[in-house]
Amino acid sequence: MPRVTHPTLIFALSESGELGGRIAATAGGELAALEERRFERGEFKLRPLVSVRDRDVVVIQTLAAGEGSPIADRLVRLLFLLCGLRDAGADRRIACVPYLAYARKDRRTQPRDPVNTRYVAELLEAAGLDKLIALDVHNPAALDNAFRVPVDHLSALPMLSAHFAQRLAGRSLAVASPDVGGIKRAQLFREQLTRHTGADVTMAFIEKRRVGGAVSGEALVGEVSGRVVIVIDDLCSTGGTLVRAALACRRAGAAEVFAAVTHAPMSDGLDVLVAESALTGVVTTDSVGEDFRARVASAAGRLEVLSIAPLFGEALRRMTAGEPLAPLLTHWPLR
Repeated sequence: MPRVTHPTLIFALSESGELGGRIAATAGGELAALEERRFERGEFKLRPLVSVRDRDVVVIQTLAAGEGSPIADRLVRLLFLLCGLRDAGADRRIACVPYLAYARKDRRTQPRDPVNTRYVAELLEAAGLDKLIALDVHNPAALDNAFRVPVDHLSALPMLSAHFAQRLAGRSLAVASPDVGGIKRAQLFREQLTRHTGADVTMAFIEKRRVGGAVSGEALVGEVSGRVVIVIDDLCSTGGTLVRAALACRRAGAAEVFAAVTHAPMSDGLDVLVAESALTGVVTTDSVGEDFRARVASAAGRLEVLSIAPLFGEALRRMTAGEPLAPLLTHWPLR
């Protein structure tokens, strides 16, 4: 007798409830009911309120710290829910993690260094993870090597390039990486921006050295004079790296400088960027699940936040329909 297939169930933990609801709606569904109870001393209970037996389930949880919600707590809650869904008979368990914490420590650079990306992968797989969907992880190659289950690595670069192509139409543009490690990301962004604009977009990068926690190096390689420069990075933590890059571009004669980052897991870093006079504006996404409305309103037009809900929603729709995700990695419609 052929097996009956059912629509994928989508759950979102409360920390990611607003973002998860938008992703589910964009995917053409809604969030499934989930009981979440908190007990004394940080303990909790998570229970799906609908049957998950023989169903494919998606769990949405971004792993950026929030008010009263540390990263470790969010990770443990994700692990426990995956375990509970496995025990309740779910067929496939898919974690949709827009911001994957601990991914910056992805290799050993000195004796006895941890490899946190691999440890997170082992924990998720032990909890019953069958597939991961993540966004602009710091080192995609390390992500692929860390996980033994399939990983779909989405990128906000097509969305960001479409945004700037429309906003800066007709201007002379340059793309800059704030360090040597981000050159590949900047090259991909430049290619997509060139495709959208049909113009000659130049490329640059800024020297950066880190020794004992101290950052140095200010040399800029590339042509930015008289151009509008977009400094592209995957992450803004304190904002220091992007500010250094913006100042270097200004000294080299850039007409304007914008910062574009996928993740802003620390709001203090965004505040630093918005306050920096060397930057014309800052564009980021809501991958960390924070409600940015108040911060955008107070930034007087210097901060724009693009929603990743359409990207993840379309990825889930394509996954359910058996369609390839590859087009999402290079193209995003101009609006």
